[in-house]
Amino acid sequence: MGDRELDVLVVGGGVVGAGAALDAATRGLSAGLVEARDFASGTSSRSSKLVHGGLRYLEMLDFRLVAEALAERGLLIQHLAPHLVRPVPFLYPLQHRGWERLYAGAGVALYDTLGFLSGRSRGVPHHRHLTRRGARRVVPSLRKDALVGALQYYDAQVDDARHTMFIARTAAAYGAHVATRARVVGLLKDAGRVVGATVQDLENGQQTQVRARQVINATGVWTDETQALAGERGLFKVRASKGIHLVVPRDRIRGDSGLILRTEKSVLFVIPWGRHWIIGTTDTDWDLDKAHPAASAADIDYLLRHVNEVLEQPLTHDDVEGVYAGLRPLLSGESESTSTLSREHAVATPVPGLVVVAGGKYTTYRVMARDAVDAAVHGLDAKVAKSVTEDVPLLGAEGFHALRNATARLAAQSGLHPGRIEHLLGRYGSLIQEVLDLAAEDPTLAEPLAGASDYLRAEVVYAASHEGARHLEDILARRTRISIETFDRGAGAAEEVATLVAPVLGWNDEQVAREVDHYVKRVEAERESQRMPDDETADAARLGAPDVVPVSG
Repeated sequence: MGDRELDVLVVGGGVVGAGAALDAATRGLSAGLVEARDFASGTSSRSSKLVHGGLRYLEMLDFRLVAEALAERGLLIQHLAPHLVRPVPFLYPLQHRGWERLYAGAGVALYDTLGFLSGRSRGVPHHRHLTRRGARRVVPSLRKDALVGALQYYDAQVDDARHTMFIARTAAAYGAHVATRARVVGLLKDAGRVVGATVQDLENGQQTQVRARQVINATGVWTDETQALAGERGLFKVRASKGIHLVVPRDRIRGDSGLILRTEKSVLFVIPWGRHWIIGTTDTDWDLDKAHPAASAADIDYLLRHVNEVLEQPLTHDDVEGVYAGLRPLLSGESESTSTLSREHAVATPVPGLVVVAGGKYTTYRVMARDAVDAAVHGLDAKVAKSVTEDVPLLGAEGFHALRNATARLAAQSGLHPGRIEHLLGRYGSLIQEVLDLAAEDPTLAEPLAGASDYLRAEVVYAASHEGARHLEDILARRTRISIETFDRGAGAAEEVATLVAPVLGWNDEQVAREVDHYVKRVEAERESQRMPDDETADAARLGAPDVVPVSG
C-alpha cells in the first residue's frame, strides 16, 4: 500500500469496513483495508449472530429501518451469502389472553409483509399462531404457566466473524489490499486535507505512509479516537453499549425453535447455534476498555434470571459453556437530530478527504458501506460506477446450493460423514473443496481436533493458510468458535492447534509456547472477570492478560 496512492483507504476491519473495501474495489477503485487486530475482532464477532429486521423497532414505528434490514436479510439468504446466512425460527410466548395475540400478531404480520414487499422474502417461512400445547410441542422446556399461547416467526442467523472475514477475502479477490495487525497511528494532512495515514505493522513495529485520495473511518466504537487523529472535532459522537451473551449446550433446553422474550428493558433471545444455544443480550453503558469488554457476574445473573422465568429446568452457572461481551456503536450527539439516531447509521465528512461512518446494525452493513463509499466518491471528483455489491455474491456462495445437493457424493469421495460435510458447507460454501484437498493430501487432517471434535484439523490449517489468521486467538475465537463452544473455552485445544499452524505461519517452538501461554492467560482472565460483581472489577480482571504478542523474527 505504501508504493502507490490509493483511491480509498478504509480504516477498520469489522463488517462495515470490510464491506466498504469490497464496495470500493467492485466499483473499480484502488482500495486498501487496514485493521489493528484481526477481522471482526471488535463488535463484529460478538453480536447476537442474527440477521434480522428488528421486530422491536416496529414498536418504535421505525418502518424504514425495518424494511431496509429485511431487504438486506433476504439478499443475504438468497444471493450474497446463502452458505453463511440461514433462516431460524423464533417462538414468542404470549402471557395475556386476547389483546396480546392481536397486538403481537399484527406486529409479526406487518414484519412478514414488509419482508414480502422488499421482494426478497423467499426462503423465510411466514409466521404462525400456536396454542399453549402447540408451543410446548415445539419447545418442551417451556414452563406451562409461562405462556397462554405463542407466535412463531422466522429471522436468520450468521456466524458473524466468518461472514466478516469472507467479505474481506472477497474484497481481496476483487483487488483490494488487505492487512491485519496494522494500526493507524496518524492521519497524513496536506493543506488541511486528509491525504492518507501512517500505518504501523504491529508484528514488527515498522511504519508505512499510505497515501490515499479518500480515507474512510469505519472503526465502530473507536470512531471518536480515530477522528481525533485528524485534529478536528467530530460531527457526531459514538457511545458504546455493552451486550453480553451466554452459550449453553443444546441438551439444556429441549426445543426446535429459538425464543424471544420481553424483559423490563428490552428483549431477550434464546438462539439455536449448532449443538448449543446462545442467550442474550444485555444493553448497558460501557466506558472502560474497548478492546476487551468484560462480562461481570451481575450480567450473567441477569440473563440467567430472565431465561429461567420461562424454563421448567432452570439453568445454572455450571451450564454455561461460553460467555462473550461486545460493544454496540450507538450514535449519540448534543443535538436532537443525532441523539435520536440510535441503531440508524450516519455518514459525515468532518474534514476534506476523511469520511466517517458510524452507528447502524450488523444486518445493514452493506448499505452503510455503500453510503460511506458514495461519500468518498463525492470527494474524488471523478466519474465512478455506482455500487454493485447487491449483485456480488461472497466467495463460497456461487454453486453452494448445487454442492449441498451433492452432500452424499462429497461424503463418499472424502470418507467423511454427511453431517460433517453439511457442517463444512455451512462454513466454507463452495470453497469446501479447498479444505477437503488439504485432508486428502494429509489424511491426519481429516481427523477431528482432540480438544474440540466439532472441527477438523484441516479447518485449523486452512484458517492460517487461506483465511488470514495470524495468531492462535484468531483461530480459536473467530475462524472457529471453539472459545465459546467448549467448557474449557478452547484451552484444551490450544496446543494442538498451535502445533498444526506452526509450519504455515513459520512459528518455532518458542513461538508456539508463547501463543499457547497467551491464550490460556486470556481464558483465565476472562473467567476471573466473569466472577467479579461489577463492570469496574470485571474490566480490571480482564486486563490482567496481556494482548497478543508480536511474532518474533
